[in-house]
Amino acid sequence: MPLVVNSLVLPYFVTNSEAKLRSRVRVQSLGSGRESKILSSDSIPVKGTSIEEKEKNGDWVDGFVRKIEKSDEGLIDGGNGRLKYTRVEKKRVKDVISNDLEVLWDDGYGTKTVRDYLEGAKEIIKPDGGPPRWFCPVECGQPLKDSPILLFFPGIDGVGLGLTLHHKALGKVFEVRCLHIPVYDRTPFEGLVKFVEKIVRLEHASSPNKPIYLVGDSFGGCLALAVAARNPEIDLVLILANPATSFNRSQLQPLFPLLEALPDELHNAVPYLLSFVMGDPVKMAMVNIESKLPPGLQIEQLSNNLTAMLPSLSGLADIIPKDTLLWKLKLLKSAAAYANSRLHSVKAEVLVLSSGKDQMLPSGDESQRLKSSLKNCTVRHFKENGHTILLEDGVNLLTIIKGTSKYRRSRRLDFVSNYVPPSMSEFKRGFEEVGLLQTASSAAMFSTLDDGNIVRGLGGVPNEGPVLLVGYHMLLGLELSSLVEAFLREKNIMVRGMAHPMLFTGGLELSSKEFSITDWMKVMGAVPVTASNIYKLLSTNSHVLLYPGGVREAFHYRGEEYKLIWPKQQEFVRMAARFGATIVPFGAVGEDDIAELVLDYNDLMKIPVVNGYVRDATRKSTKIRDENQGEVANQVFYIPGLLPKVPGRFYFLFGKPIETKGKGEILEDRENANQLYLHIKSEVESCLAYLLKKREDDPYRSIIDRTVYRALRSPSNEVPAFDP
Repeated sequence: MPLVVNSLVLPYFVTNSEAKLRSRVRVQSLGSGRESKILSSDSIPVKGTSIEEKEKNGDWVDGFVRKIEKSDEGLIDGGNGRLKYTRVEKKRVKDVISNDLEVLWDDGYGTKTVRDYLEGAKEIIKPDGGPPRWFCPVECGQPLKDSPILLFFPGIDGVGLGLTLHHKALGKVFEVRCLHIPVYDRTPFEGLVKFVEKIVRLEHASSPNKPIYLVGDSFGGCLALAVAARNPEIDLVLILANPATSFNRSQLQPLFPLLEALPDELHNAVPYLLSFVMGDPVKMAMVNIESKLPPGLQIEQLSNNLTAMLPSLSGLADIIPKDTLLWKLKLLKSAAAYANSRLHSVKAEVLVLSSGKDQMLPSGDESQRLKSSLKNCTVRHFKENGHTILLEDGVNLLTIIKGTSKYRRSRRLDFVSNYVPPSMSEFKRGFEEVGLLQTASSAAMFSTLDDGNIVRGLGGVPNEGPVLLVGYHMLLGLELSSLVEAFLREKNIMVRGMAHPMLFTGGLELSSKEFSITDWMKVMGAVPVTASNIYKLLSTNSHVLLYPGGVREAFHYRGEEYKLIWPKQQEFVRMAARFGATIVPFGAVGEDDIAELVLDYNDLMKIPVVNGYVRDATRKSTKIRDENQGEVANQVFYIPGLLPKVPGRFYFLFGKPIETKGKGEILEDRENANQLYLHIKSEVESCLAYLLKKREDDPYRSIIDRTVYRALRSPSNEVPAFDP
């Protein structure tokens, strides 16, 4: 029968035949009448000992072992901390490993809070002796097939539960392993580096073509950098959350000598003080509060969460007793010095997460120093978060990894095979980022059935792929969020939009380096527009969004509203025919209802200084078309001058689907393909003309009328439009 560990963690430190598990593991039988079993052993507290000493005593086995056996029908690890019977469950567990996640899957974000971290820490520190060890949280579950390994290094607490809020999400796409450093362990920093290094080399030897992810929180950031510096030949991806490499510039340095002189009776108050310095209690308490709740309910839930969390802080005195705190501060100092002296040797990909309200370390300045010192470093700044950023609201680690294009299962990043679809929490959070535009534009969707009838909604768009959506690109791509959101909400289909490569090379990043709309576009399926990516997407039966007009159409000039600026020759018809894809032409209007274009490219080029910025941005941009392909190849990047209007509405019309299945041989002829291309272009123009005319009949075109409609009904009610 399948067995599931019903404890917080399962230590991954199985030793030789005479060794015992050092923690109590409760195993509960599910789906049978079998009584629960308790596997236990005596805890052996060991104080002041190092890894080297335990190796000499024979108490330690190098690395971690994935297998826990008990007789012929024993317990073995089923991946990410699950136990199962070898005879009964071995094949079944293999069968449930999947290659893909469903769209809008449950990532569990918001179901765990800091209180869960504190309660878990109380349990895991009970066997406080013994060497550092690896464990895998049960919440991680079974990862996707061929998932890379993720090693988590904790901060000053050493517990290893710093990813509590992220276990379920990360466990879907990573094999998660967390490092636990017992309370009374005194292994020096170099000993910890060697310990982690052995595991990294072992994993690399077993899977040389997979990256290894090292996630370091504060002190753990120094550990990750040190391991990367010593192993430049291994494919590593480092994610550093407020790394403690700036420890020598900490605002708390003058207070550290006082801790040594502090009487033992007063030490119990120190963890309380540190908890408020290291993190933002309000951000921690808001993790499981819905942002769309009325303000009164949000305040009530926040108060309840804070009240429930404060009593749990008493356990911090056990996690960091006085002797341990003094030791950890010395360890931090040596870790920062070790890592900083070896930054030049780091060849790995690095993603730094920095907080704007870090009262422990100058993390904002440090992130910029690391970016300039490391060869391949990306920074994301979170101005409202504190030092313990991974335990606070608004920071979903998997979302950040995806949005910065850091997730991959092989040496090369593949935007198609390595894509992880958005979860339900990402769907909600992502469209909150553009919530004002979504509410103001209140998009009305129409589609055309096979018989030519136009209906409200997306019923005319095929559910089964491959489908190629081809249409008009509004100014600045204002229509994108509404289109993607509509397909997710109404059809549970992820539309993969073809985007300019600059979105993925950092060319459109803002100087603030905050997690922005460009990152959310990648989370929501954007793919660099290349022939190979279109080929891969169509071969996987995806719904692909393509704008033939590209940048030139999205950055059009004054007077070019709703004008198609497409290449003269077809670029996608024969590719679609090769896979029998259904082509759906569509039009979108409403940009002139949101804002008026008052300064276009030609106007900006007449302004001194400004024209220099425009030329520089255009020069640095990646060219995706040859200059001899006409006006569409004349791509320029600029921020137009817009005059906001009282918002009108966005309208979409998806035309009659055009089948290419069975027409491959016909469309191999360039002339035939070009005729179909011109027909598609004509259909898009017809959709635009239809919408421009019919929107005049919409009684709710004005935002005032839509607001009144929602006020008299439910705010979530879909506002009707014209009759098609």
